[in-house]
Amino acid sequence: MLSNNLIEFQNLFRLSYFTVEDVAALLNIQIQSARVFCSRYTKKGLLVKLKNNFYITSKKSAELNIPEMFTIANILQVPSYVSFMTGLAYYEITTQVLRDFIESASLKRTANYTPGTIIYRYYKLNKNLYTDFVRINNVFIATAEKCFLDSVYLYSFGKYKIDFSSLDLNKLDKKRLTKLLNIYPSKTKKIAEKLCMI
Repeated sequence: MLSNNLIEFQNLFRLSYFTVEDVAALLNIQIQSARVFCSRYTKKGLLVKLKNNFYITSKKSAELNIPEMFTIANILQVPSYVSFMTGLAYYEITTQVLRDFIESASLKRTANYTPGTIIYRYYKLNKNLYTDFVRINNVFIATAEKCFLDSVYLYSFGKYKIDFSSLDLNKLDKKRLTKLLNIYPSKTKKIAEKLCMI
């Protein structure tokens, strides 16, 4: 089937991800046949299964850019938003370069997913802390201040490691930080206030 639909299949290489329905429409086949197609070529190593009904080509998986990784992070666990050190790197607040993992905040569960070569890490936050994120290029990501406070929050409970010396905290909006700190526990507030001198 692959050789018969090679030109159409090449179009999948350009997508950040695709569904069984996308394959059915592209190859003009039934949904069940598309499922068999995806399963077969996942076993052959040509496709990578991101999660149920979501796939990416192996070639594309090895060539993902940061926005595409963020897009996949958003779909692997819904709802979620990119945050923590990943977000701080995006906003150029940390000098650390994060090459092999993407971190997100989630309402459902703390979990790791490794479809391909990238580790997608999710940290569960309480509902009252699941806030202050924006949509940039169809990707949900926390504001810079929220990325910092999410990181400090987990750190304050011994669930996260941060190299504070790698952070340029002068790039953060102190007024926004002060406002956001009201929703965090006192131990998180004390650490953040000391670090940011607020």
